[in-house]
Amino acid sequence: MPEAKATSSASNTGKNKGGAYQDRDKPAQIRYSNISAAKAVADAVRTSLGPKGMDKMLVELSKAQDIEAGDGTTSVVVIAGALLDSCNRLLQRGIHPTIISESFQKAVDKGVEVLTAMSQPVQLGDRETLLNSATTSLCSKVVSQYSSLLAPMSVDAVMRVIDPATATSVDLHDIKIIKKLGGTIDDCELVEGLVLTQRVANSSVSRVEKAKIGLIQFCLSPPKTDMDNQIVVSDYTQMDRVLREERAYILNMVKQIKKAGCNVLFIQKSILRDALSDLALHFLNKMKIMVVKDIEREDIEFICKTIGTKPIAHIDHFTPEMLGTAELAEEVSLDGSGKLVKITGCASPGKTVSIVVRGSNKLVIEEAERSIHDALCVIRCLVKKRALIAGGGAPEIELAVRLAEYSRTLGGMEAYCVRAYSDALEVIPSTLAENAGLNPISTVTELRNRHAQGDKMAGINVRKGGISNIMEELVVQPLLVSISALTLATETVRSILKIDDVVR
Repeated sequence: MPEAKATSSASNTGKNKGGAYQDRDKPAQIRYSNISAAKAVADAVRTSLGPKGMDKMLVELSKAQDIEAGDGTTSVVVIAGALLDSCNRLLQRGIHPTIISESFQKAVDKGVEVLTAMSQPVQLGDRETLLNSATTSLCSKVVSQYSSLLAPMSVDAVMRVIDPATATSVDLHDIKIIKKLGGTIDDCELVEGLVLTQRVANSSVSRVEKAKIGLIQFCLSPPKTDMDNQIVVSDYTQMDRVLREERAYILNMVKQIKKAGCNVLFIQKSILRDALSDLALHFLNKMKIMVVKDIEREDIEFICKTIGTKPIAHIDHFTPEMLGTAELAEEVSLDGSGKLVKITGCASPGKTVSIVVRGSNKLVIEEAERSIHDALCVIRCLVKKRALIAGGGAPEIELAVRLAEYSRTLGGMEAYCVRAYSDALEVIPSTLAENAGLNPISTVTELRNRHAQGDKMAGINVRKGGISNIMEELVVQPLLVSISALTLATETVRSILKIDDVVR
């Protein structure tokens, strides 16, 4: 190999024609160090795949998968790790990074075709199928024992905020998850309407039927001047006049609110001065108006969409048509762990729902919220791409078998690289088997055999500890999750291959 000799002699002398020092081995070293760093992360994550896996540790790649599909975040890192391992071996055999990169792109294109061919179309009206997908997603979570409660809740939430006939995606901002400490996960509930964690400011009015709801963005308190100033009051009569004016000013505002027919008032949080003075609260209380203050700015849009109200920026605009209407607005007590304000029976409801997540401690609530989010994302995937695919390592083994066949139709280095790509995909079934306590080698061999004979749905049944038809076991996932995991992992690996230097 004259090339190899030339390279070694060049790196030994270390000088090129210009006399500047140039290290020929550096790009190769950089590549290997990047690959080994990424592999270390992937190996750490491997132990958390599947229902029996340890808990999660994720990286940028899984963030991308989370945004695109919302599930399969562990799989995408494990696949990337296995592909990097293949790259390492191919590079050591002297194959150029560009050839590897292009072959991997060919392999992933073919892979997407294979996945699409083995998927089954799904109708959004088929509730049972949607429930199975949500349940599969929840199986690998800490709160998996509550999947019978959380899965239907997630399906119902998504179906309420979309029109199944025309929807092409789901805006998850229309599903508000409210975390409330106390109780257990069994107390989680789906509320058609609005739920606020803020307390009612005037406790004497805690239930209003036939509610007319106003949302104000101005302050019910004495006005302040633009610049700091001091008023020196020399006698009591002047003092009295100041207080009388203040009282008249606030009373006038409150009367105007009452005149518009408002009986529930939401007040946006103010940073400049008190959004609600004690005097204003006193008047509102007398007029039997329920007051909820400290509404966060980012919640305004959701509130308006849910109850059909419009935010009011000035008292002059406080008119009956700006108000939203609802059957009932009440403050409900949660068995000793605080209170929530619920608005139900909205007259012109927007397509929004609220999910109240309960839990005995912060960790449980965070985990429940994350799990519900993943289940919602799985159903969103089915709305985006209405097809299902088997889980349990079946798609990966099918890909490995079909890509190995495909590699035989190619020639030269490409065939070699595509073959390495197909072998790398076996990491998912092998890891699933390992984490379920099965023998990975014999399990993957049997799986490969079943798929080669045309049994596309054969996968690892973690519950029974063997291989079975995964579709019959109802272990399913959206097609988008698998396609997204495969394409994102490949893109990441191709990006890492392109890095040949690091600027210190």
